[in-house]
Amino acid sequence: MIIEIRAKNCFAFEDEIAFSMKADMRNKKFATNVHKENNFNVLKTVGIYGPNNTGKTCLIKCIRTIKEVFLNKKNRLMPNIFTENSICELGVTFMASRKKYSYDFKYDTEKEEYIYESFSEIFKDQYNNEKEVCWLKKDIISEIYECIDEDVQNMIPVVSKNNLLCYVIDTSKFEHLSKMKQILVGFAKKIDIINMNNIPMQHTIELMKNKNQSQDKVVEFIKNADLYMDNFEFVDMDKIRLEATEDDEKPEEKVLDIPENIMDQIRLVSTYRGVHVPSMLFDSTGTKKIAAIASYVIEALEQGRILIVDELDSSIHFKLTRAIVTMFNNELNANAQMIFTVHDINLMDCKRIFRKEQIWFVHKDEEGVYVYSLADFTAKQGVRDTTDVMEKYRKGALGALPDPELMNSLLSIKSNAKGDDADDK
Repeated sequence: MIIEIRAKNCFAFEDEIAFSMKADMRNKKFATNVHKENNFNVLKTVGIYGPNNTGKTCLIKCIRTIKEVFLNKKNRLMPNIFTENSICELGVTFMASRKKYSYDFKYDTEKEEYIYESFSEIFKDQYNNEKEVCWLKKDIISEIYECIDEDVQNMIPVVSKNNLLCYVIDTSKFEHLSKMKQILVGFAKKIDIINMNNIPMQHTIELMKNKNQSQDKVVEFIKNADLYMDNFEFVDMDKIRLEATEDDEKPEEKVLDIPENIMDQIRLVSTYRGVHVPSMLFDSTGTKKIAAIASYVIEALEQGRILIVDELDSSIHFKLTRAIVTMFNNELNANAQMIFTVHDINLMDCKRIFRKEQIWFVHKDEEGVYVYSLADFTAKQGVRDTTDVMEKYRKGALGALPDPELMNSLLSIKSNAKGDDADDK
């Protein structure tokens, strides 16, 4: 599970930001929203609010980059465009196999080199104080090289810098470095990142092909989300009814406008009052998105995965997004986690759904981009667990709220239109 994401000079973030999933256990409200393990307390869900083009998606890009780097894939790191600094810094603290680890790296985008790496295991003592044990530290600029495997320490300065250390030497010969690689890869493989405006159906199709309990749960999830649907299944081609009329419209989103010759897509069939119809041709955009995300949600809950969703509320009714979040917050969820960006303020509910530290904001002004939690606001500032947070947000008291001057645009348009009419006369 993710505990904290750190970034500096990455994408929209010029100054250092820290996004935390730590639970503040001084607050006993909604205790089921917290995963407790080895005296560490981690939030199961976090929702991120903010106007368009402020940095919400950039935070998800940071998580995606960490995943790609850990899996030895080409990273797509880009420094902030308003700085001449070519060095991007990323870090993550996470839980894996009941233990807490921290990994940070710095990447020079001009030289395409990893100039800094640090990996530590974090323990808690009997007094609840945290202690870090360094497994690896590679700091090329300061020429500091440390490794818990002593034989590796002398090798660090002379090996290639174009990748993480665990990918440029044979780790099988070194106990701790080999274990570190396994930990990083295992953590990265548990992360699923999706954008609801560009969500593939293939993941659900692959799960629907296999007759098992997960498939049954996905079908129930979709049926419960669409009250008019009798069934949802993956069928043989001879069971498909293709009787589209001229009035039938294709989905508006290009990503969901799947070519009809892709048979796997066509074989997804929805049933309404006993009538079988191809889901991709007949179902609404919202229903298709529910079908696409269903497999990710079910697998996350069953396998303890980390689901990252950009624009969770895109084309989905607010009651459904609320239900998805509640599934992750539920006490039956042992170790799955969901982080999502959202605009729907109906989810911003500290009375029924969230703890204060589960609501985050991304705010942007001329000075920079800021990432902060609702928990950063104190009772003295008028924010309590019983506060109507939605109303506070609407009034701009929490920041991260667009201030569009649309009325000025409308008046300008109307003024120009009147001027054109006068010229015509």
